[in-house]
Amino acid sequence: MKYEQSDALVDRLELLRAYGYGLCMGTADALPGVSGGTVALLLGFYGRLIAAVTALTPWRAAAVLRGYRPDRRTKAREALLEMDLGFLLPLGVGIATAVVIVADAVSSLAQSHPVAMFGFFTGLIAASAITLGRSLTIASPAHVAAAVTGAGLALLVAADVVSLPGSGPIVIVLAGAIAVSAMILPGISGSLILILLGQYVFLSSELSAFVHALGALPGGGSLAAVTAPGTTVVLFIVGGTTGLLTIARVVRIALDRRRELTLVFLVSLIAGSVPAPLTNIAETHAWTTETITLTAVWAAIGAIALFGLEYLVGGFEPE
Repeated sequence: MKYEQSDALVDRLELLRAYGYGLCMGTADALPGVSGGTVALLLGFYGRLIAAVTALTPWRAAAVLRGYRPDRRTKAREALLEMDLGFLLPLGVGIATAVVIVADAVSSLAQSHPVAMFGFFTGLIAASAITLGRSLTIASPAHVAAAVTGAGLALLVAADVVSLPGSGPIVIVLAGAIAVSAMILPGISGSLILILLGQYVFLSSELSAFVHALGALPGGGSLAAVTAPGTTVVLFIVGGTTGLLTIARVVRIALDRRRELTLVFLVSLIAGSVPAPLTNIAETHAWTTETITLTAVWAAIGAIALFGLEYLVGGFEPE
């Protein structure tokens, strides 16, 4: 899939459209089981997104920074057009807006209604694995190995057999790198990766706390209340930027060279992640008949929601 960037300057309507795309993509990626990359495909800007992301290189960034010199302005303008910042920047702002809104809701619901929220997420993830798996064929021993490896790895992480140690700086950077890389891949949700790594609720709470602390500053809020969660947000952004410029490229190369095998692995990773949200329920609730019933009901609602979305858009296809 290829996108050729024209030399025309973006107008306000294009900026607003890109911001709207970002809102849709950010909302999808903040919900496990729904992929921002899939939304990009459905809305028709996935090719442009990949072209812009892969054009983000240190050399082009340096060319833009040297644009203050008159003799370098032509190259700076060319670099800006190649990186398509007129599209990426409003898209990024839209994604950030949606993620902040959803993170605030998640932080609140994780405390007040964990069974409902994580049960719903379980249904989203299970239905996502089913819808994406329909188009795949396990046609060789290599495919079987990829499926077993993906599902097995996810199950081990979900069962806490393989886990990241706590939530220190290195873990946050690593989580950001993997999750943001997943954001641009159709079929894989960044928040699903964070749930699998056990960082979803923590990072949502930190982002929500950071935004609320910033909003309280003009009214005499504490700077210390901004610094602690702000450090977490900055570390996540550093990891996300690193992942976007490295891991995402590696996965794209894998998709180009061994598409079917890579997709089998990725979809199997989703399938193996289905029990992951249940771990969060177990932290606050014993598995009584009532808890199991409520979880099953909310999982069914989540699955119905995703199947309904699939029906409305005409089906999901992994890229």
